[in-house]
Order: sequence, then C-alpha cells, then structure tokens
Amino acid sequence: MGRSLFLRIVEKVEARDNYFVQRRDSVGRLGLSALQKITAVFRMLAYGCLTDASNEYIKIRESTTIESLKRFCRSVVEEFAGQYAGRSGSPTIILEAVADYDLWIWYAYFGLPGTNNDINVLEASHLFANLAQGIAPPAHYVIQGKEYNMGYYLADGIYPKWSTLVQTIHDPRGRKKNYLQ
Repeated sequence: MGRSLFLRIVEKVEARDNYFVQRRDSVGRLGLSALQKITAVFRMLAYGCLTDASNEYIKIRESTTIESLKRFCRSVVEEFAGQYAGRSGSPTIILEAVADYDLWIWYAYFGLPGTNNDINVLEASHLFANLAQGIAPPAHYVIQGKEYNMGYYLADGIYPKWSTLVQTIHDPRGRKKNYLQ
C-alpha cells in the first residue's frame, strides 16, 4: 500500500473515531498515536499477525490492538461505504471473510462481487481486456531469434488461449519440451 493512501486512511479514521486521537495519560506522557494503532491493525489484516505480536515492535498491548481492530473496521465501513462502486452503482470491491468468536480471521479475500475464481476476475480486468485487444505497454525482446513486442503472463491450462498468456507444458517429456520449445 502506498504511503499517501495509508496516511489518508489514518486521517479519515482518526477524524471519525476519537479513540485514535493521541492523548496524554495521567502523568503527562503521550499515549499511542493513530499511526501506531492503525499500523498494528494493518499488520494483523495484511499478514495475519497475532494480536499480541504488535507489542514487540510497536509497544501496544493485545487488548488495545483488539479494540483498535474493532474500531478501525467500524470506522472504515462508515467512512468509505459506497465509495468503491462502479458506474452502475453496485460495489466493485468486496471483502469475503471467515472469523470466529475470538475475532480470529481464518480466511480473507478482496475481490469482485460474484467472483470466486481467477477466470472471472481475468474477464473483468481492464488490464487483460486491453491485452486481449493487443493494447499493451511496449515490451521489446528477442527469444531464440524471434522478436516479440508484447509482454506475457505465465498461466496454467484453465486459462483462455490468448497470446499474452503463455501456458506451461503439464508433463514435459524430452529435452525440447523441457525448454518450452
């Protein structure tokens, strides 16, 4: 995630929920900042870190991390709800998640509504729509004396036979097939 996007999210969440505003404690020491709390939340969501793992590098307690996660999720939904909608007004990005009673997130997936596999995502992708029409950033290279002017992506057998999707040989036999010739 880019720094500007992260700081924008921090700013919006801090403005929405006073829990994230940095305060002084009873002896005048500064408490945790919004950056610290939200960094701990992002590490949990992005990398699956345990709630108490943030204590080692951010010096934030497990209970604070859990409360930050709850409030962050609530604030993000309130602040950004409906902003990621397509021309039709329907959501273009969804979060599919499975969590238990202890808020342990067992599975999380961000994607397009109604999709559950890479083929549907591929067909809705603007990047691949352009590539399928032959519109691509210039990429000039030579392989075994043959000149190419379009990049490619490695894929397996379930993908369409597009010139930009190079499919591997499932069971290469012999020296020639081992080198994809």
